Amino acid sequence: MPRLALYAIAVCVLAVVAAVISFAQGSLLGIVWVLLAGLSSNMAWFYLRRQRARTAGQ
Repeated sequence: MPRLALYAIAVCVLAVVAAVISFAQGSLLGIVWVLLAGLSSNMAWFYLRRQRARTAGQ
């Protein structure tokens, strides 16, 4: 698994945890965390698919 994909997955997990904590405290700042989780999730998928395409093309 590519290193950047692992970093993106870690950021995604941390952002989801931060969103849950923010919403539990009644803060609307959790919306920003949800958006960051979505962005990092898409980045992880991108890096994983790019690695898969590279290995299939070799």
